[in-house]
Amino acid sequence: MHISIVPETLFHIGSFAVTNTLFTSWVVVLAICLLAVWFRSKLRASPSKVQSGVELAVESLLGFLTTVAGDREKAEKFFGIVATLFFFVLLSNWAGILPGVGSITFHDIPIFRSVYSDLNMTLALAILVVFLSHLFGFLAVGVRHLSNFFTLRDFGSSFSGILEFIGEFSKMISLGFRLFGNIFAGEVLLVIIGGLVPFIAPVPFLGLELFVGLIQALIFATLAMLSFATWTKARAHSS
Repeated sequence: MHISIVPETLFHIGSFAVTNTLFTSWVVVLAICLLAVWFRSKLRASPSKVQSGVELAVESLLGFLTTVAGDREKAEKFFGIVATLFFFVLLSNWAGILPGVGSITFHDIPIFRSVYSDLNMTLALAILVVFLSHLFGFLAVGVRHLSNFFTLRDFGSSFSGILEFIGEFSKMISLGFRLFGNIFAGEVLLVIIGGLVPFIAPVPFLGLELFVGLIQALIFATLAMLSFATWTKARAHSS
């Protein structure tokens, strides 16, 4: 039984280290792309049961994100990227509990590992979300977006801008550590239970981890949509 908070390095591309968590994320991205291409080829005007099920799931997710964004137009505007983040986080979480993950090794190093048991991965995703939220804000209102953080109108506004700036860094840390903490804790739990009582005992916990993976993906998508929609509201107010 081995628990490590640091991902193991599989190989190097030049000076760039490829860890098992990063490699697993590449496999998940490839799987999503292949599934998308396959599903696109199966689309029909008269939907099959699989197509109807996927359309229902997508429509349900869009409906939920509409309540988060405030209206349908905003939700549809950001739905593509938020849904991509949702499915990537979801499949990454679920990939971490598949049979063989952690047991297939290369030079005694596990080839696959739960993606978000690596703090680097969760922080990278959090930074991406925060960066995109400000990119959308900049595209919405131009350089006026910077006045949310840097202004010399008065002391109160300047101090508020500094707090807002600090808050964005706090948001990255919060998003990253929330996802990392839940997924890494689940990985540790499964390893301990599997080591103490193998076979039957881990099964309920596997079901629990499937549910937790879904909830974490949904929470991340919710926070991403909320962050993106905030700057759309700012544009509407400034107009």
